[in-house]
Amino acid sequence: MRNIRMTIGYDGTDYHGFQVQPGVPSIQAALIEAIAAITGETAAVHGSGRTDAGVHARAQVVNFVTSSRLPADRWCQALNARLPNDIVVWKAEEAPLTFHARKSSKRKTYCYTINGNRYPDPLNRRTEFHHPGSLDVSAMREAIRHLEGEHDFTSFCSVRAASESKVRTVYEAQLTQTAVEGMESATGVGRLRLFFTGNGFLYNMVRIMAGTLLAVGEGKLHAAEIPRILQARDRALAGPTAKPYGLSLWSVEYEL
Repeated sequence: MRNIRMTIGYDGTDYHGFQVQPGVPSIQAALIEAIAAITGETAAVHGSGRTDAGVHARAQVVNFVTSSRLPADRWCQALNARLPNDIVVWKAEEAPLTFHARKSSKRKTYCYTINGNRYPDPLNRRTEFHHPGSLDVSAMREAIRHLEGEHDFTSFCSVRAASESKVRTVYEAQLTQTAVEGMESATGVGRLRLFFTGNGFLYNMVRIMAGTLLAVGEGKLHAAEIPRILQARDRALAGPTAKPYGLSLWSVEYEL
């Protein structure tokens, strides 16, 4: 048996998340179907994380065990020929049988993208949240720093989060600001990207952090309130859950 590790990207707009769900399309189901077409096997495909409905991935990592003798460097071409065009396998390699995409991961980075211009960018409308109103980017930069470190993130996760412990470590949180390509003269703050790198994330945690930072940018919350919101462990004090389509799983890191 061989363990195949792959890095994939996808536009999650038309899927009900990564995980298989009865009667609706999912990324995992599409991969299982494509692998079966090549090998005749119903593979157990493991992902590094379960992205929600409408959420995207730039570099999701998956693995599956197979008896197929197809060389590792042929898997990308073989699968891409059978997958929908909004799912792309762009790296494949053989891994030790002990490797597991989720259990072996050490750090994950998510990115939430906001188009802060008055008018939307039609070429990226499926992968970024359009916010036409004014945003105080300096206040958002100040606020995001408070989310770094080890904290109990109860205030920043859905009440449906199943994890018993809500303590997580955010190694790095940063905001980048660039012009929207081709719309450099448009009114607004351009494209904002919120990057969060951590050892794990709770259900809706990144989207709630993004929604809270947007509330700071709108003046509805103050940056200095973030530590108090963390300490309170009260979901009602944080900002709204940001829309799913602005979120992408950006990268997953493993020990060498």
